[in-house]
Amino acid sequence: MTKRSNRVAIAILGATAFTLAGCREDQVDAQAFPDLQSCTDQVTPGGMFSAQDCEIAVAEAETLHLESAPRYDSLSVCEEQHGEGACGSEASATQSGSGSIFMPLLSGYLIGSMLSGRAGMSAGQPLYKTKGGQYTNAARTSTFSGNSGATKLNTSQFTKPATTAGKAPMTRATAASRGGFGKSASGRTGFGG
Repeated sequence: MTKRSNRVAIAILGATAFTLAGCREDQVDAQAFPDLQSCTDQVTPGGMFSAQDCEIAVAEAETLHLESAPRYDSLSVCEEQHGEGACGSEASATQSGSGSIFMPLLSGYLIGSMLSGRAGMSAGQPLYKTKGGQYTNAARTSTFSGNSGATKLNTSQFTKPATTAGKAPMTRATAASRGGFGKSASGRTGFGG
């Protein structure tokens, strides 16, 4: 009886360790850049990214920006969330959107390594300025102290954000009910590059 209970205890312990390991989120190397040129300037042989990686990730981020950037019903509401001069019309960003819908301007790119092939993931994410002078991704899952530098991030930071294109823009009331665009982010990360 003692041998069997020891085996059961070891099996339970092993299953618990396996379960806990499965709950831990994967982390990837990530880097933020204010623009494509900044990314390609930092390409080195054997480095984190190639020039092609930079181009692909920036293109992905720009596509996500057009699909998922926060949209506001007025320039003043957008600037309340992102700061003065940090917004433009949807029409100027998409060439086909509404001139009465406003969205933040791209303030940088968040690029993650080794994400190709993961469903629902994008190696490139747009970064937007917040009213407080920090930066956040389109999904508002993190706030960053700057738009350049390297760090490790959970893979969840590269999950595609919900599409906002074609949906009703946020009003002052809906932005306030969410705590503001950059204020409801769950994590705070600093880049130290």
